[in-house]
Amino acid sequence: MAATTRNYLLPKNQKPFSHFLTNPPFTYPTHVSLLTSLDYPSSHYSNSTRTPNVRVNAKKKNPWLDPFDDGEDPNIEYGSLFSDGKQEEDPRPPDNPDSPYGFLKFPAGYTVEIASLGLKIRGDVRRCCCVVSGGVYENLLFFPTIQLIKDRYPGVQIDVVGSERGKQCYELNKNVRWANVFDPDDEFPEPAEYTDFVGVLKGRYYDMVLSTKLAGVGHAVYLFLTTARDRVSYVYPNVNAAGAGLFLSETFTPDSANLSEGGFHMYHQMEDWLGRPFRSVPRQVVPPLKISLSRKLKEIVEEKYTKVGVRKGKYVVIHGIQSDSKATMQSRGDPDSLLPLEVWAEIADAIREFTPLFVIPHEKERENVEEIVGEDASIIFITTPGQLAALINDSAGVIATNTAAIQLAHTRGKPSVALFCSKEKGNKFVPQAEEKKCIVISSKTGKLIDIDVEAVQNAIQTFNLSLAFA
Repeated sequence: MAATTRNYLLPKNQKPFSHFLTNPPFTYPTHVSLLTSLDYPSSHYSNSTRTPNVRVNAKKKNPWLDPFDDGEDPNIEYGSLFSDGKQEEDPRPPDNPDSPYGFLKFPAGYTVEIASLGLKIRGDVRRCCCVVSGGVYENLLFFPTIQLIKDRYPGVQIDVVGSERGKQCYELNKNVRWANVFDPDDEFPEPAEYTDFVGVLKGRYYDMVLSTKLAGVGHAVYLFLTTARDRVSYVYPNVNAAGAGLFLSETFTPDSANLSEGGFHMYHQMEDWLGRPFRSVPRQVVPPLKISLSRKLKEIVEEKYTKVGVRKGKYVVIHGIQSDSKATMQSRGDPDSLLPLEVWAEIADAIREFTPLFVIPHEKERENVEEIVGEDASIIFITTPGQLAALINDSAGVIATNTAAIQLAHTRGKPSVALFCSKEKGNKFVPQAEEKKCIVISSKTGKLIDIDVEAVQNAIQTFNLSLAFA
C-alpha cells in the first residue's frame, strides 16, 4: 500500500527513487580547507580529477597550529592606512619621572591600555622580549638581531632575558631597555622562581617573544604562558621537539643540537624571518655587529691599565689563557679555544714594539703568569665584556683565541690575530677576515694545542709592521 501511494504521487513518466545511490557522493579532498572551497567557484575544479587548482604557499606559518592554512589570498589588495608600511613610533608622551608606573603603564589589577588597530592588522610590535641562551659570546652575536628588530619595528621596546654572564653584555647595547637574569639553560629551576618570572613576563604585555634556546614541550609552554601574540623559537632537530610547535607561532630547526656551532651567523634563520619582506616593506638587511661604550666605563678601564704601567695605544691585548673560570668568554660552539701559558709565553716574545698585556679571568692566574712569563709581565684582571671592550678600544691590537675578544676587536676596528683549532672554525666564526683586519691562523691537526707557534710569530711581525705604519 505504501509503495502504491508513493508511485501514485510521482509524475507519470517519473520512475520511483531507488533506495541506494548508484554513484557515491562527492567528497572534497582532505587537504583542502573549507574556506578555500567556499572562496573558489566550481569552475576551478576539473571534472575529471576533482582536484583543486589552488596555489599553495611555499612555507606555512606553523603546520602544528592549522594544517589547512594555505596562506594569504593572493587576490586581496592592500594599501590602507592601517595595513601598509612600517609601524610608526609611539606618539604618546614620555614617561612621567615622578610616577612609579610611568605614563599609561598601569599597575597590576588595573585596566591595560587598548592596542591600536594597526597593531593587530599590520602585526606591529611595541614590546619585544628576547630569551637568549648561552654566555657572553652567544649574547654578543645576538646584537645584530636586536638592531634588526629595532630597524624593522621603529619605536619598539626590547627586553632581554639571559644568564648571569650573558646579562653583562647589555651594558654595551643601547637598544635594550631591561636585561633580566633568568638562565634559560637551567634544566631544573626553582618552582617559585619559575612561576614568579612567568608572571613578570606576562605582566609586561609583550607582542613578540623570541627565544634562541632549543625548545621542547617544556620551554614552549614557558613561552606560551607569557601570552605574547607571536612566540618564536628554535626547536630541537630531533624527537625532543615533538609537540613544541603546538605552543609556538614560528619555529626554526637548526642543523645540529648545538646552535653555537653555526659560528658568527648562528642566528641566520631567525634573522631571515625577522627581516622578511611584508607587502610594501622591503627585506630588512642584517646590520653588522656594533657596540657602544659609555664614558664612565672607559674611565674605569683606563685607571686599571694605567696602574699596570701601560699607556694608551702602546699595548697589545692577549686573551684566551687556559683557565677553569667562567669568565673566559669562549663560545659553546668551540670548546677547544684556550691555550696554556707556556704557548702564550712563546707568542709574546715575538711582540717587539708594543707591550703584551695579559688578560686573566681570575686572580689565581696571576701567579702562574708571573712564574712562566716573568715577574715584569703586564697583567690585568678583566671579567666583564664591557671592560674588555673598553680595554681593546684603547689598545693597539688584539692577539687571542676564539673568544669574545676577537669579535670586540672587530667592532672597534682594531687589527687582530685569531688562533683557531681548525680552518673550518676560523671560517665560521670570522667570515671575511681580511675586511675585518684579522689574520686567522689555524692548527693543522684540529687541536689548538698543536698550533704552529712559528707561524703565529711570523703573523705578529706583519702585525707589528701594520701597526707601525698606522
